[in-house]
Amino acid sequence: MSETLPIQLKGIVPTPAGAGIFLSHGDKMITIFIDTAVASSIVMAMEGEAPERPLTHDLMVSVFQGLGVKMTAGVITDFANDTFFAKLHLLQENELGKEVVEIDARPSDCIALAARLNAPLYVVKSVWDEAEDMSGVYHTLKKLED
Repeated sequence: MSETLPIQLKGIVPTPAGAGIFLSHGDKMITIFIDTAVASSIVMAMEGEAPERPLTHDLMVSVFQGLGVKMTAGVITDFANDTFFAKLHLLQENELGKEVVEIDARPSDCIALAARLNAPLYVVKSVWDEAEDMSGVYHTLKKLED
């Protein structure tokens, strides 16, 4: 596997078409733009809110638990045509043994699941190096909020 860097979710900022998620490693931040439904799902998980009925990410958590699957990480793996790509890293352990599975996923879904399951997030170093630093935008938006 390529070298990866741990990343942290710094904030979510509403946009006219959804939201921007700011992810950080060190002093640099990148932004991933996502739809409103996934942004709401992430915010609910971050704030510890439980919906009346399971949302898609809650359902996935229940399925994982039912199948004995643990999310070991969400990894942003690529950036092409202004789109980030990710993999969901899962570990299934049962009486038949242990199996590690990587599933193609949207970064936003990895983040939503990681927020619910307290799983780590990573980015491939070459993707991180290529992505534009958006920390200035983040700090400007935070000043406007205050």
